[in-house]
Amino acid sequence: MLKLTQSDYEALRTHGEETYPHECCGIMLGHAGETNQVVELMRAGNTRTDSAHNRYNIAPQELIKAQREGRKKGLDIVGFYHSHPDHPAQWSTTDFAEAHWFGCSYVITAVAQGKAEVTNAFLLRGTSEDDKTFENEEIIVG
Repeated sequence: MLKLTQSDYEALRTHGEETYPHECCGIMLGHAGETNQVVELMRAGNTRTDSAHNRYNIAPQELIKAQREGRKKGLDIVGFYHSHPDHPAQWSTTDFAEAHWFGCSYVITAVAQGKAEVTNAFLLRGTSEDDKTFENEEIIVG
């Protein structure tokens, strides 16, 4: 289960609208556990220049910065979010191949013609690349 405040939920959806027709991306900081509780969102720049309309990449230095800022506040990276411009809010084979943070939530918002529609979350389970899976994850807003 993934828990977000109403303002964080709206913020990640708005981020997708603002970057349309390109994918947005960001990092979710909070408390990991049975429920990944989001406390803070950190927008990230999409460093993909070859196909930013259907791929995203967060620069390693942004991940390190998020980890350091989170540590100072007693927070962990509990997940990542990105948008799918004019595409369903379902993970793609590329999303799955590039997901490596076990126990983290991966949130995808479908943005159709510049308007955020469906937002879904997926929990990355497993212990290695050989046994990893995405499980549908319930989003609790409030």
